[in-house]
Amino acid sequence: MIYIILFLISFALTYFIKEYAIKKSLVATVNERSSHTVPTPHGGGIAVAVTWFVGLIYLYLNEQIDSTLFFALIIGAVIAVVGLVDDLVELKPKTRMIVFTLVGAAGLYIIGGLDALTFGLFDISIPLITSAFAMLLILWYINLTNFIDGIDGYLAMKFIFLSVAGLVIFGGAHFAVLGVSVLGFLYWNWHKAKIFMGDVGSTLLGYTIAIITIYYANIEPTNLWIWITLYGLFWFDATLTLVHRKLNGEKLSLAHRKHAYQRLTQAGWSHSKVTLYALGLNVVIFLLVYFIPNIAVSFMLSLLLLCGAMKFVDKKKKFE
Repeated sequence: MIYIILFLISFALTYFIKEYAIKKSLVATVNERSSHTVPTPHGGGIAVAVTWFVGLIYLYLNEQIDSTLFFALIIGAVIAVVGLVDDLVELKPKTRMIVFTLVGAAGLYIIGGLDALTFGLFDISIPLITSAFAMLLILWYINLTNFIDGIDGYLAMKFIFLSVAGLVIFGGAHFAVLGVSVLGFLYWNWHKAKIFMGDVGSTLLGYTIAIITIYYANIEPTNLWIWITLYGLFWFDATLTLVHRKLNGEKLSLAHRKHAYQRLTQAGWSHSKVTLYALGLNVVIFLLVYFIPNIAVSFMLSLLLLCGAMKFVDKKKKFE
């Protein structure tokens, strides 16, 4: 019953935010980075954030979530608030990064850091190295999730996929809460989107998946690679795009439309088609993780799959 209630909260709140944004002319302007041609309301991530935190509190009060994970996730509210402010007045990148770093460090402290990095043949358990890796992962996930939020349903569908995958592989009511929180928003964000998530939602989700990754890695070191593999489509696209732009001598702070999903829309694919094909790719990656006991093998196969997918995108629209 609680999941139905949370879905309805997300669904209804997204609608009211959409109507309010239209009334107050709070719309996302079309710029160089946009994959849209019509100004559209933003801030729908507020509904995701509110529903997510209400759900987390419910789970905590009913002892359905580990307290360590709860507190590490709940401080993501600070990131959501900063994201909302950024949606409204556009904060300086430095200010955003300072907040992300402080919250990330706090979340990492709460869950006890990252115990170990396992690479199959050897492990690294030196706190300085594992903590540095964990902080970089948190900051990169926050930022890349924000980068990838560009077309209708793309980000929301990814996190529904991650929620289902987490529920199937690990169990945990928090995955169901995350899934329904995003699902209520997705209805209004599906092509053609009537509202966007905005930084308030995308940065929060990036932080959330980073904390979940580290938390489960501390339960079993190989879980780190399970979550990195499941999130592969996002970090692979964002990282490869960043490297390409750097090699091209581009100013990385400038807006662009060079991610794989953006290039597919430029090649004529509809937002729905790109999102559904990405979902299919994610499902294949999940099947590799679920049915292959050796995570090193499933990780490498996933990388080959993603490389093939990127070559396909390059044929449709070259990276320029």
